[in-house]
Amino acid sequence: MWLERIDRKAAGLRQRQAEEERGRARRPLAPDWVLELNRATGHPLAVHAGDCGMAGRRKQPIGPGDARRLLTTDGVPACPICRPDTSLHIVDGLASPATALHSVGTRNGGGAAGRGHHLRAQVRAGRRPCRAAGETVG
Repeated sequence: MWLERIDRKAAGLRQRQAEEERGRARRPLAPDWVLELNRATGHPLAVHAGDCGMAGRRKQPIGPGDARRLLTTDGVPACPICRPDTSLHIVDGLASPATALHSVGTRNGGGAAGRGHHLRAQVRAGRRPCRAAGETVG
């Protein structure tokens, strides 16, 4: 009785492993380059390498020619993590990495980095910042 139970468990395990292997074999390959799109407007946000984990949920696979065009002539920033511009051997025509870092994922390019610096300056000056109104308290 317990031997039959062990045999059923082993057969189920072998079947599950075979299904996982078939799933891995059928999985499509990751694209070489990905264009991250804005969730609200659909406009391009950044160009990523295909296996970059920083690409958002809305993304579109693109070819190397499209990636070069987007990075150079269209002015779409490169991801500061995976750096597709260096993989594509693009040196000129891009914003600096610091500019690309602030423009990826923010609405107007400034992001929270500027606000955080402002709040730290207020705290250093001995004032307590009020985040809701953007003014200092006492």
